[in-house]
Amino acid sequence: MPNCIIVGSGPGLGDAIALLFGKRGYRVGLIARSGDKLKVQADRLSQEGIGVEWATANAGDLPELEKALMAITASLGPCDVLIYNAAVMRSGPALDLTPRQMIEEFQVNVMGAHFSAKSVAPYMVEQGRGAILFTGGGLALEPYPEWCSLALGKAALRSLGLSLFKELKPKGVHVCVLAICGIVAENGPFDPKLIAEKYWRAATDPKGIEDREVIFQPARTDPFYNDPEGVHAETTLLPAHVKA
Repeated sequence: MPNCIIVGSGPGLGDAIALLFGKRGYRVGLIARSGDKLKVQADRLSQEGIGVEWATANAGDLPELEKALMAITASLGPCDVLIYNAAVMRSGPALDLTPRQMIEEFQVNVMGAHFSAKSVAPYMVEQGRGAILFTGGGLALEPYPEWCSLALGKAALRSLGLSLFKELKPKGVHVCVLAICGIVAENGPFDPKLIAEKYWRAATDPKGIEDREVIFQPARTDPFYNDPEGVHAETTLLPAHVKA
């Protein structure tokens, strides 16, 4: 039975991905900071008959993250699908950011993804198969200054994902950045269950170079979700995937 590890799991998208992969034949490993929330999530998955293990770690603390990844793979076995869904969701304009804050948030938003990928890639390369998926966002495509640090992280994560795609594709491993261009919420266009299906396809039926980046923006959703009042309308361009 294959294994899927989600770094940055929790309510919403992480929960939807874990449930979908679990119901379709994967054992699931969960990593996040809160042990209480992970236990609730793991118990819910277990009640659905899904094999699940969990471990706590701050994704920006690489020794902690290494320990958590090792604990889960020791229990479940090697990772077949890695999903990196961790991010620091803290607002703040560029000129208010401190160097310390930027470094700490970059550790979670990007370095944890790099470390996780490095940890699982050798087994995938050896097998000639596997998938590494990063949760990106519209901020990487058109930044919003009030979320400067997160936008920087998502842009760097996108670059990392595309670089890894080029490096690992010849070795049979698929890497994909899934840019979610809206606010994830149930019963709306960005319902986590709908988005989870995109992760499933990218992991199990990738379409080659077309799927090095999947941009999730349903028809008629606002391409400027990050600026709904048009505060930055005069300094903002439509993202390249949106047709005027």
